Amino acid sequence: MMVQKLSDSDRKDALSDLMGWKHDSARDAISKSFEFDDFVAAFGFMARVALHAEKADHHPEWSNVYNKVDITLTTHDCDGLSEKDVALAKTVDGLV
Repeated sequence: MMVQKLSDSDRKDALSDLMGWKHDSARDAISKSFEFDDFVAAFGFMARVALHAEKADHHPEWSNVYNKVDITLTTHDCDGLSEKDVALAKTVDGLV
């Protein structure tokens, strides 16, 4: 099944439900930065996210420097934001 890009109104509704996620209109992506007590906590968070991302077959763009993790979500199959990104963002927020 082809993934559909969110309509303008669906994107607006989705972003209003996601606390702290920033929309990059040039890429039609969302991103958020997370800070933890130390590297082990940050890496543990990344491992938990990775398990959920793999199960959903939807993988984040991310980076980690010591206790900080930056995550960007966009759906390459539809060249923009999709419901898969919104669902994964909600899952990520639930893992913090």
